[in-house]
Amino acid sequence: MARPSASGAFKAVDPRKPPAAARSNRAQDRSELFDEKFLKTLEHLHMVSRKVFAGNLRAERRTRKVGSGIEFADHRTYSRGDDFRYIDWNLYGRLDKLLLRLFEEEEDLSIYILVDCSDSMSIGTPLPKLHYAMQVGAALTYVGLANLDRVAIIPFAGKVIDRMPPARGKNRIFRVFEFLRQCQIGGQTDLAECMKTFVTQNKRRGLAVLISDFYDPEGFEQGLNTLRYNKFEPFVLQVYDKREAEPNLHGDLSLVDCETGETKDVTISRSLLEAYQREHESYCKELEAYCTKYAMPFFRTHTSIPFDELVLKIFRSGGFLR
Repeated sequence: MARPSASGAFKAVDPRKPPAAARSNRAQDRSELFDEKFLKTLEHLHMVSRKVFAGNLRAERRTRKVGSGIEFADHRTYSRGDDFRYIDWNLYGRLDKLLLRLFEEEEDLSIYILVDCSDSMSIGTPLPKLHYAMQVGAALTYVGLANLDRVAIIPFAGKVIDRMPPARGKNRIFRVFEFLRQCQIGGQTDLAECMKTFVTQNKRRGLAVLISDFYDPEGFEQGLNTLRYNKFEPFVLQVYDKREAEPNLHGDLSLVDCETGETKDVTISRSLLEAYQREHESYCKELEAYCTKYAMPFFRTHTSIPFDELVLKIFRSGGFLR
């Protein structure tokens, strides 16, 4: 498959490998994706996250509000219309001033895990990119659920395919596994349209974790900007396969786009491969630079890196745990 991205880069798959239908079937088989070993890894990741979450990052989620809360914070002057129940009468007796008690209250964090399920995600070794994305998404979901955040999962391709409503609590992780196992795969990537639908359907602002290969012929800018302009916090994870970055191809070949079915006859030479690799790297760097420019956390990974290594890297960066 060869498909130009918005930057002119190409995504290549060796046509000598199994055909698209076989790759799709492989991506559909998720029976062993979330096994006992995976569960143990999740619990380890959760224990690591608790150590990080117990630090200074937790303070970012606390706000001072009138009324009951987790602990007393301060006072403020009473204003007309405030609730009399929260006046500190002891201070009034000493200072002859009406002051309201303020308490620190921890805010709920809404987390949306958006997983690209387009046909291009069916490619990858040792796992299809889709399986890798689902494992990373499930791990982040588990930590969010365990921290009592509200976590929703939204698979997408050319449109938003489905939605697992927001849930809280570790016991919901098995529901997450079942949902991901049943997700449909197929279609072209359309980030702009999908993010437009997403912000329309989800009014509660929060962290939008976007897991994709970002091989969208229309580019990534509009989709990411839609999240930014609607007050969501984009968190970008780019997943790719090593064969896409450094394809081992040569000779006269027919490359087939696994999303559109378009065929392109090419003669692969060393110079063409080198040009392709430069373009692919340039496109990925362009995505990274764009995220950096607008202060969006960005992580790029290939499917040969264990998913838990990526998740630990995310935790250490401080961008996910709030």
